Amino acid sequence: MDSISSDANRCFVCGPGNASGLQLRFRLQDDECVSTFTPGELHCGYDGITHGGIIFSVLDDVMANWLYLQGMKAVTAKCDIRFKTSLPTGESVSVRSWCTRQRGQLAMLSAEMRIISTNTLISECDASFMIQK
Repeated sequence: MDSISSDANRCFVCGPGNASGLQLRFRLQDDECVSTFTPGELHCGYDGITHGGIIFSVLDDVMANWLYLQGMKAVTAKCDIRFKTSLPTGESVSVRSWCTRQRGQLAMLSAEMRIISTNTLISECDASFMIQK
């Protein structure tokens, strides 16, 4: 299954039809959804530091794509994010997500972002998603 549905073509994080977006590609690896990302100068808050909203958006999308790649469309209901350290622009990161529990139309997922070269934890989050019928 491709990581992009036709109605998400313009998604800021993963949509190939969004020229201003990040255009991340997600894939399943074992029981996790994974991707990589290198923030550029246009993704900063303070000079040289990746904006927290960009970090949140990438983590939210890696969790939503775990569900999508399992054949479920879902929207974020609630998210708790913890920033552990800042992310310099130009530093490549890996992101991964996994499902911790699913009950009915509600799924709970976790995700994290780490600098690839040092394995430094940048951010982690837990979220609940409402699965759409």
